[in-house]
Amino acid sequence: MTKTPLTIRLCGPRGFCAGVDRAIQIVVLAIKKYGAPVYVRHEIVHNRFVVEGLETLGAVFVEELDEIPAEHQRQPVIFSAHGVPKSVPADAEQRNLFFLDATCPLVSKVHKQAMRHERQGRHVVLIGHKGHPEVIGTMGQLPPGAVTLVETVEDVDAFEPADPAALGFVTQTTLSVDDTADVIARLGERFPLINAPAAESICYATTNRQDAVKQAAPGCDLFVVVGAPNSSNSKRLVEVALKAGAERSILLQRAHEIDWDAIGDIGLLGVSAGASAPEVVVNEIIDVFRERFDATIVLAETVKETENFLVNRELRDVELTVEDMAFVNGGQ
Repeated sequence: MTKTPLTIRLCGPRGFCAGVDRAIQIVVLAIKKYGAPVYVRHEIVHNRFVVEGLETLGAVFVEELDEIPAEHQRQPVIFSAHGVPKSVPADAEQRNLFFLDATCPLVSKVHKQAMRHERQGRHVVLIGHKGHPEVIGTMGQLPPGAVTLVETVEDVDAFEPADPAALGFVTQTTLSVDDTADVIARLGERFPLINAPAAESICYATTNRQDAVKQAAPGCDLFVVVGAPNSSNSKRLVEVALKAGAERSILLQRAHEIDWDAIGDIGLLGVSAGASAPEVVVNEIIDVFRERFDATIVLAETVKETENFLVNRELRDVELTVEDMAFVNGGQ
């Protein structure tokens, strides 16, 4: 049976960013150095494939520190890449726990920007999604009442600060660049004296992945974003693809989720992956399309990423091999 031709526009950059890569490396290296179990508070990154892979190596995921058994008190506990409120390391110290912080350096940068606003007497406006771990972590850097969360232009319109002349804003790192620009513009219209952060809050990886999708999406019959439903940056890529001209866009965690009847006849497929989605799953999904179609892959690359974030000082004496990371990177 002759296969239908299919062109696959594969976005680059896609998948793991430097912060996610670092966080996973921290867990792997901690297991190598200290032995299992190593505890991780909250999902290290928003991807079940990654979490389950780390569990097979000896990681144990908990939501709160009181879930760690007393007999494992000296085993490491790792804080996720999304960052945590100040109360979490304080709680760990009170419990005499040994902890390693895997917060992405770019999230830590936002924390510092928010604290700088507050030190300079400004009320902090945080643009982000309510309930997201990164937002909880950023708000938790400052005293209660020091931060107001806004998600939309409408939220900005409803915001009535005590002193409109003493405001500063920061943003969650994984937002839609275009949507956030609209919110920032509205803040500037309503509060002309509002102070921007010293540097861009939305991280380079979020921007780069959205730019690649914008380039690849026009004309696509279907755009697939590999990522988890609780991954903010992955969900934003689905929205960006639709706005950029893809006829349909879907989020997939694994190949078995594909509804082939719903996909129907397609001739041009776009593929990208959120910053916490492993390359092995991207390959898995491409492979199942290759099985059904006569597929030709075209790389839609906008920029090459060279960023690399060092792991914690305590772990730098442990060798990290290709084999150690093969469960997410394949043979790369």
